[in-house]
Amino acid sequence: MKYIELTVHTTTEAAELIADVMWEYTPHGVAVSDAADIIALQRDSTVFWDYIDESVTAPKSDVLVKCFLEPDRAEELSASIMREIRNRQTLAEGVIPFGTLEETKREIEGDDWIDIWKKHFRPIHAGKKVVIVPEWIAYEKADGEVTVMLDSNMAFGTGEHETTSMCLELLQDYLKEGDVCVDVGCGSGILGIAAAKLGASVSYCTDIDPIAVESSKHNSFINGVTDTVVVAHSNLLDEAEIKGDVVLANITAEVLAMLAPSIPKHLKEGGTLILSGIIKDRLALVRGAFKAQGLTELQLRQKGEWYALVYGWNK
Repeated sequence: MKYIELTVHTTTEAAELIADVMWEYTPHGVAVSDAADIIALQRDSTVFWDYIDESVTAPKSDVLVKCFLEPDRAEELSASIMREIRNRQTLAEGVIPFGTLEETKREIEGDDWIDIWKKHFRPIHAGKKVVIVPEWIAYEKADGEVTVMLDSNMAFGTGEHETTSMCLELLQDYLKEGDVCVDVGCGSGILGIAAAKLGASVSYCTDIDPIAVESSKHNSFINGVTDTVVVAHSNLLDEAEIKGDVVLANITAEVLAMLAPSIPKHLKEGGTLILSGIIKDRLALVRGAFKAQGLTELQLRQKGEWYALVYGWNK
């Protein structure tokens, strides 16, 4: 099947926001190409390069965010995407640089892109127990491992990104058998499903994106955890009665800061709040917002250019 590939030129700071917008309009895939990720890998002493073109990591290099649209709706959807991106640019003026927002479109063989993605996506180990497994791969888990299956057509987070892997690692550190887990902005449902398989009595997964909700429901089904994973299409934490022993929010720093007054209301006394999706320049913003809510920072974790924070109630 053919697709129209929409590419938007932006910055590292705005890339995740633009990717989120694209996911609202297509279930067919979003890809981010960021030189900053290559630079982070270069700094990793465990990764070795035979050769890398200097132009790839040049300071002038911008970030390319791509999505894949059905040809018969490509013009309509791309116009809506760009309109929403510019709305978010206006809201974030003076806070987040969006770059040129130059857009290009081209026709591609979509099945080839999916096949390439499938070929390179392998089981991902996150922490001591969790393994993220593509549903098309037969994986024999080792003793003590917990597998989370993900569908190839529902790629709202595969565990590859540093923000997701840090959340999975921290979830294993803090979740106890029988805990209630709340995942704010659940995407593929990867965190809530992992929590259920790690022993949570119930995982509440919420997202404002209907495609993300369908993705989470589908992945919950193929993992056999629909009895313990509750997925809701809601404005994050509208359900006031829901309180978690562990609350997860892997979003963007600006959204985390905006939600700071509401998220702690859903954290039980003695509970743990895990936040991720934070770049260095926005770390102080998030820290200040949650400190103001009476929470104590318990841990700071970093992977590449990204940070995760763990909070608990003041004693």
